[in-house]
Amino acid sequence: MELFYFVVFGALGAVVAALELSKTSKDRINTSPAFNSFKNNYLLVYSLMMAGDWLQGPYVYYLYSTYGFGKGEIGQLFIAGFGSSMLFGTIVGSLADKQGRRRACVTYCITYILSCITKHSPEYKVLMIGRVLGGIATSLLFSAFESWLVAEHNKRGFEQQWLSLTFSKAIFLGNGLIAILSGLFGNLLVDSLSLGPVAPFDAAACFLAIGMAIILSSWTENYGDASENKDLLTQFRGAAVAITSGRVHDSFPFFLFAPPLKSNLPCTSDEKIALLGAIQSLFEGSMYTFVFLWTPALSPNDEEIPHGFIFATFMLASMLGSSLASRLMARSSPRVESYMQIVFVISSVSLVLPIITNFLVAPSKVKGGRISFAGCLQLLGFCTFEACVGIFWPSIMKMRSQYIPEEARSTIMNFFRIPLNIFVCIVLYNVNAFPITVMFGMCSIFLFVASILQRRLMAISDKPKMESWTAMTERDPEAEPLND
Repeated sequence: MELFYFVVFGALGAVVAALELSKTSKDRINTSPAFNSFKNNYLLVYSLMMAGDWLQGPYVYYLYSTYGFGKGEIGQLFIAGFGSSMLFGTIVGSLADKQGRRRACVTYCITYILSCITKHSPEYKVLMIGRVLGGIATSLLFSAFESWLVAEHNKRGFEQQWLSLTFSKAIFLGNGLIAILSGLFGNLLVDSLSLGPVAPFDAAACFLAIGMAIILSSWTENYGDASENKDLLTQFRGAAVAITSGRVHDSFPFFLFAPPLKSNLPCTSDEKIALLGAIQSLFEGSMYTFVFLWTPALSPNDEEIPHGFIFATFMLASMLGSSLASRLMARSSPRVESYMQIVFVISSVSLVLPIITNFLVAPSKVKGGRISFAGCLQLLGFCTFEACVGIFWPSIMKMRSQYIPEEARSTIMNFFRIPLNIFVCIVLYNVNAFPITVMFGMCSIFLFVASILQRRLMAISDKPKMESWTAMTERDPEAEPLND
């Protein structure tokens, strides 16, 4: 393996270590022992859940190919996963709000374990059932756990700022360190121990079972709106009202899946939720598209690249981002709504790099060999994008905790995933129809639009503060402006 990969990995590792070791009192949040115990319990469970997810990712395509399925059939299996997440996500999210978030987290474990079991069968129909179960589990993973955490945090009376600490640590561990360790462990099972491509799925099921045991023994139940007189349709309508009655609905195409609805909520509150959903769909849609594009971008002529090591490098870059996010959120300034504008612009520029190198650097016509100079430049840009992903996750979690109403949190979060899953299914279906530069250009435009919407979100989130300060100055002309 080339020295370049080790240099990039080592440089990122050194920066992450320096950021973590150099934290001062300004970068840390003073908390209570009770909160630390609660946080550590959640981080343990979340890390186990993410280990169950990360262990499977690198081997899904490989497993299907060993069963003799071609690209078309494998593509249909992937579409089934995203499609089931889109179709059933809002239902399971609403059930989580009504029947209990702890119960939904246990359901995630059971559903994903069953999905892992189906991987032992080479039958296409059985594997399709497994993909559907996996899609349902994904919807629960990205809604039920966060909803439980926010509700339990508030129920126990912990300070709101402490929530950002849990978010940043969860991303640092679950989406960074655990991802790297899972990749190495999966490689050990499949390559070193020669246990076959199903082994990572069996290991994932074990981690999920351990996490489920901890949830059952230590978590208490909490709900959104558990009133008996509300059925699923009423909950869906309430969530759609919260999202679509803001002004973004009239101008942004991602939220045209529901008609305009009347709401008793203030317009700016509704607009914040709609903006947040649009921003999340734009960024995550670009992120999932990037997952399918980075390999052909770095090896357009079948260059030999270490996929596992590059994946670990990306996760290390994500850890760097989450470490930066924890520093930013520990301070009162800049606010999340402010610095995320810059993050979206940087991520947009980083995905333009493949287009720029395609025009400026003459493409090689030699098949195979080592990574090209253009590929090296693109890898650095992709690491920058992954660092932005690391900042995005805890930051969007914090904004969701501020703007999404508690009574329908899981339902609304899964509504956000509808346009995302539609977009990913379209990309998967047409992945060979467009040049890779067009796909990257589309993602870059989406991310730039997200920065514009983020600026709008910051502007309307400042309105109540400005109105309060105006009222204060009318009573007291010498009043100081409100600080964040």
